[in-house]
Amino acid sequence: MSRTVAVLVGSLRSQSINHTVAKALAKVAEGRLAFDFVEIGDLPLYNDDLWHEGRGPEAVERMRAQIAAADGVLLVTPEYNRTVPGVLVNALDWGSRPWGQSVWVNKPAGCCGAATGAIGTAAAQLALKAQMVTLGMVVMGHPEFYLKFEPEKFAEDGTVTDESLRGFLKTYTDALAAHIERLC
Repeated sequence: MSRTVAVLVGSLRSQSINHTVAKALAKVAEGRLAFDFVEIGDLPLYNDDLWHEGRGPEAVERMRAQIAAADGVLLVTPEYNRTVPGVLVNALDWGSRPWGQSVWVNKPAGCCGAATGAIGTAAAQLALKAQMVTLGMVVMGHPEFYLKFEPEKFAEDGTVTDESLRGFLKTYTDALAAHIERLC
């Protein structure tokens, strides 16, 4: 049975390496997980004054509905200044409000990321996992996913051209699928 995963990529750049990695994960996971990419670039900065009669702005309601409908969540983060980019934190904030109506609570979740440096996004993921737990997500602890991005290992359509990397991505998506299945 294929499960739906809401995927939030914390980079808005058109040539985002993390979006490339997320597309590669989606291809490797086909048949086990269906990735639903959630647009977060159109979310306004979180402001409690924007809630009207229990509803947020249209982009917020769309994002919240996609997450609520998904069986699990995957957060794909770059690392900015050794932490999580503001656009991803903003999405987490919108999803956690209004109080008592968070879309994150009890949602099976994973996080991963890539960077050009040797440790990938290890520092950002450490901060992100703490926030995910605080928001009530059930975070997959292993395997961890810290990737030094090497563009020559990816085709434009998201296909991974390196067998070793494809195996690594498959191990991760298999574990994420099993994590979601255990909790659904």
